Amino acid sequence: MSETTPRDALLARLMERVPYMAFMGFEFTAKGADLSAKMPYRADLIGNPVLPALHGGAIASFLEMTAFMSLGWSRVWMGDGCLSADGEVWPAVPKTIDLTIDYMRSGKAQDTFASARITRAGRRFATVHATAWQDEPDRPIADAMCHFLMPRRDG
Repeated sequence: MSETTPRDALLARLMERVPYMAFMGFEFTAKGADLSAKMPYRADLIGNPVLPALHGGAIASFLEMTAFMSLGWSRVWMGDGCLSADGEVWPAVPKTIDLTIDYMRSGKAQDTFASARITRAGRRFATVHATAWQDEPDRPIADAMCHFLMPRRDG
């Protein structure tokens, strides 16, 4: 039995802010400021049963949520937040401006992994690059470039 650390509890609380992630079954693990993501395989994620291949929308949403969580986690980890109604400090939620996905190969009927890199995080917007893979990180199945509108510091 593993013990829950304060860092794990913070990550779980951040994930609770977006119920869609639980619906999709996305999992996130933090090692310091770095975040890794997993989309466990489920049969209902298949978009092309002939191959079978994961639905492009499932892959796109996984990459968007990986970018979103990486941005949110970096703000929590660095202590950059705002006071919520219950008196806790949490980052206000960034809003997606746009998302560009490059599909490189079909996602097989298996677990998918992702990581993200914040390339710019300013006061008004942020840019995050996310990559998804299955067997090898050097053989991505898709890449995403995400732009987010950053929340105002006063709310």
